Amino acid sequence: MGGKKQKKPGKGKEKTERKTAKAAEKRARRDEKKLDQEDDIDAILASIQKEEAKKIAVHVDDNVPPPSPRCNCTVTVNPTKDSELIIFGGEHYNGDKTFVYNDLYRYNAERNEWKHVSSPNSPPPRSAHQAVGWKNSVFVFGGEFTSPNQERFHHYKDLWRLDLVTNTWEQLLLKGCPSPRSGHRMVLYKHKIILFGGFYDTLREVRYFNDLYVLDLDEYKWQEIKPKLGMQWPSPRSGFQFSVHLDEVFLYGGYFKDPVSEKDASEKGVVHADLWMLDPRGWEWSKIKKQGMPPGARAGFSMCTHKKRALLFGGVVDSEAEGDVLQSTFLNEI
Repeated sequence: MGGKKQKKPGKGKEKTERKTAKAAEKRARRDEKKLDQEDDIDAILASIQKEEAKKIAVHVDDNVPPPSPRCNCTVTVNPTKDSELIIFGGEHYNGDKTFVYNDLYRYNAERNEWKHVSSPNSPPPRSAHQAVGWKNSVFVFGGEFTSPNQERFHHYKDLWRLDLVTNTWEQLLLKGCPSPRSGHRMVLYKHKIILFGGFYDTLREVRYFNDLYVLDLDEYKWQEIKPKLGMQWPSPRSGFQFSVHLDEVFLYGGYFKDPVSEKDASEKGVVHADLWMLDPRGWEWSKIKKQGMPPGARAGFSMCTHKKRALLFGGVVDSEAEGDVLQSTFLNEI
């Protein structure tokens, strides 16, 4: 009478468990919302574009630290000053999230000095794009944007021109351009940009290309070069290398994955070790028989020409183990 009611055994425990479960449910909803936000590429790119629109003038910072760690950026020699390199874009994975950049740096190799350039109307962030220098310009095409959680990808098919005198960007809206892609390669031959290959991946759909496009820089016109009947032609691939010597363009290596044959482990991924030569005077391909001690199969390597030689460095060989586990072997050979 008038005393405190005694709690039934287990009531406090049940209440605590309900609170714990409710809190866990709230956390799960918050985490799911956070993941959804990180997965919404359109919203991310719209937010970036909104910030870019606030820029009203070109701003150059001298003597800055080097760019942050990144891969799949472009490094282009200034066509009017071969001691300067133009670095644009790239991506970095910190073990948790992926960051994609659209920053622009100019590096003076003679003085070992970096400049950071901020410009209105810059291209959206991207990696695995391509860039070519010609006269007082750098031309950038394609590439990809990855969501921070690496769940979604956006591939570009836009063409941009950077004026190296004014540090201003201009998007070139030309007809007949290549489809969206990344991992392609571009080289300059006389007054033309030659583009080959690449891939398109949305996780739901994967396509590798072996199409050949030419951009005339005098007329600003794209042209697709289609194979003639019976003509030799390289197979689809990305991550290969393209290099020009006189009137010859050499292609080596690369990677291809056939999404149709996932059940056949032998056809999942192919790392190429073939060498091709393109004659841009008639747009004819020839497969070259390798001599001496040629490099092994690889993708993602670097290659440049010096006098009568092409110098090749590094690369990676990807192979699939059981359970769709990707094993990568990185190379440091020259």
